[in-house]
Amino acid sequence: MKNYIVDQLKKQIENFETQSQTEKVGKVLEVGDGVVRVEGLSDVMSQEMLEFSDGSLGVALNLEEDQVGAIVLGDYKGIKESDEVKSTGKILSVPVSEKMIGRVLNPLGQTIDGKEEIKTDEFYPIEKIAPGVISRKSVHEPVQTGIKAIDAMIPVGRGQRELIIGDRQTGKTAVAIDAIINQKGQDMVCIYVAIGQKESKIARIVAELEKNGAMEYTTVIVAGASDPSSFSFISPYSGCALGEYFMDKGLDVMIVYDDLSKHAWAYRQISLILRRPPGREAYPGDVFYLHSRLLERSAKLNEDFGGGSMTAFPIIETQAGDVSAYIPTNVISITDGQIYLEADLFYKGIRPAINPGLSVSRVGGSAQTKAMKKVAGKLRLDLAQFKELEAFAQFGSDLDEKTRAQIERGRRTVEILKQDQYSPLSMENQVAIIYALINGFLDDIEVNKIIEWEKSFHKFMHSSKREVLENIADEKELTDEIVEKLESAIKDFKETF
Repeated sequence: MKNYIVDQLKKQIENFETQSQTEKVGKVLEVGDGVVRVEGLSDVMSQEMLEFSDGSLGVALNLEEDQVGAIVLGDYKGIKESDEVKSTGKILSVPVSEKMIGRVLNPLGQTIDGKEEIKTDEFYPIEKIAPGVISRKSVHEPVQTGIKAIDAMIPVGRGQRELIIGDRQTGKTAVAIDAIINQKGQDMVCIYVAIGQKESKIARIVAELEKNGAMEYTTVIVAGASDPSSFSFISPYSGCALGEYFMDKGLDVMIVYDDLSKHAWAYRQISLILRRPPGREAYPGDVFYLHSRLLERSAKLNEDFGGGSMTAFPIIETQAGDVSAYIPTNVISITDGQIYLEADLFYKGIRPAINPGLSVSRVGGSAQTKAMKKVAGKLRLDLAQFKELEAFAQFGSDLDEKTRAQIERGRRTVEILKQDQYSPLSMENQVAIIYALINGFLDDIEVNKIIEWEKSFHKFMHSSKREVLENIADEKELTDEIVEKLESAIKDFKETF
């Protein structure tokens, strides 16, 4: 019996295998305001995820000679001085999945809408190098926002980056939400990233999207006002990573960053606590790169790379209309145009309060259907001439007939470009009403009756002349035959109004 036990022990000793596991461990030097200084992690990578002893996660941002500066993702109250920190060997990544469509998530990809958790094995890094020139294709397909003033005069294409800029409370978010609502049936996945917004505002937006059936194709990513600044800092990159996941599948994506001013504030806050040297307006020196590396990831890919696209609508808030401040000028120089919303127009009741003189799309007519291009060219000219003459007409009472006619046309143009919130219009409806306007069919309608006329006209077209609208939608062009039918429809309606 004794020999048997000895033999068994010998066998076990012969077959014994040692397994060693190395863990790189550091120690917390100081913690405060969501930022942690760590020593002992000499091999850590930039943007690497760190694990603290209380289970919370952080990200290494500052790699210094003898210590590492990191931000904590979430609550930092459980982290104390001299706690253990492990490096995970993983770059900060977020889970991605098609199940995320229709859900409300935090910037780490976790659900916060009270519904079931999303299980996925696929992860995308939140920081990624933008697609190069070879993999891109020129922007040529329109994104229909459903807003007449934008689709006609400041057209946006799939893969473009169009900035929405203006003071607070001028309707910037409203423009973006209308654009999302209008994507119903347009084969577009939408992502709305709320950066440092009030939770009550986000709840209202989600309720409005649900009411209009837009949550079926929309994901909302929330870094609320009560969340730590690290969440506000990573949320746009997290939304962009999810957008890239869909773009790589060959889908068209539209992403709204609301807003990048608060994103820059969060980054400034983190950088100052990390003791990075402050530059202009106390922002760190790389604040331009902060936004350029995010917005350059929006692209229209060519067929060899799946043909997907990501269209970005970054939002910037100005102070007292100052577009020459640091962050606004930075983002204007990165994007392919801007939609400028003016407080004066907003208070005059011209909503959306788009200033067509300062707004521009650097993609232009290549992102418009031929039908819209045909009617929109004259619209912008009419409006520009009206603005010039309106200022001139205040001083002179004796105006010649031509000038008076231009001013009257301009007043009707301003009325037609007004649009209620959450009521986007289809391309064919826009073409029909703008055609009626620029061809003088509204010149004899009183200015205060224009909005009522337009609403009745759309109802009439849908009930009695639907085939004309269908022709415009199918052909995407105003052929002589369609023009003839459209003119006869407008004349028929004018007799009944």
